[in-house]
Amino acid sequence: MGLFKESPFGHILFLKKWLIRILGLMTHQRFRGFNELQIEGSDVIRNLPDTNVLFISNHQTYFADVVAMFHVFNASLSGRDDSIKNIGYLWNPKLNIYYVAAKETMKAGLLPKILAYVGSVSIERTWRAKGENVNRQVKMSDISNIAKALDDGWVITFPQGTTTPFKPIRKGTAHIIKQYSPIVVPIVIDGFRRSFDKKGLRIKKKNILQSMEIKEPLDIDYENEDIASIVEKIEYAIEQHPSFLKVIPQEELAAQEELNKQREW
Repeated sequence: MGLFKESPFGHILFLKKWLIRILGLMTHQRFRGFNELQIEGSDVIRNLPDTNVLFISNHQTYFADVVAMFHVFNASLSGRDDSIKNIGYLWNPKLNIYYVAAKETMKAGLLPKILAYVGSVSIERTWRAKGENVNRQVKMSDISNIAKALDDGWVITFPQGTTTPFKPIRKGTAHIIKQYSPIVVPIVIDGFRRSFDKKGLRIKKKNILQSMEIKEPLDIDYENEDIASIVEKIEYAIEQHPSFLKVIPQEELAAQEELNKQREW
């Protein structure tokens, strides 16, 4: 790798590698120390191709979810089975991992800007801006940037577009799946909203069991399935379909939604 070789988004890979190493070192104890991350599905990660993979996940914090996935993906690729033990896996990290994030979130401070350099595909939300509901057109440049990231590697996305549980799946994710035919890998996480603040930067409680389940890729008929069918598959795969509400205490959901409203950016 040349010293000044760049990603498709103009980021210097040598610098990106060192940022991943440093941030990984700084955050490792958040998932194996202060709290413990229970992992399932490392073998799924190792069996994926190098490009055109879309990870879909439920969302609990702005940044901790993605950071944990960077740890798990790289540990899995280094041969670890459902473990992030021994941080040496970050010495040679996979550099073509990207994640979709709101542009305004990634510009809000120095640390988000650093995290954006590591692999953010920043998009403008069509439904919310600066804490207010909006209704604007999807920018085609945002779609093309996601396509560019898929062409180069792996992309993590949170199809609900919010950390509030059981919100509807945004149809844009289904359109991207249908148009670009990526391998779609569902991930279900839990415990992050109990152990971190909403941004995922501050540890608010220790000794919390966090979990990450990486499921087998979805079986999708890209040619014949309609958007509604793909949306429903996503809902079930990331366990955010309304039927899952039956196993969640209603008072817990109400309290979480109220907290999100109070702290929404």
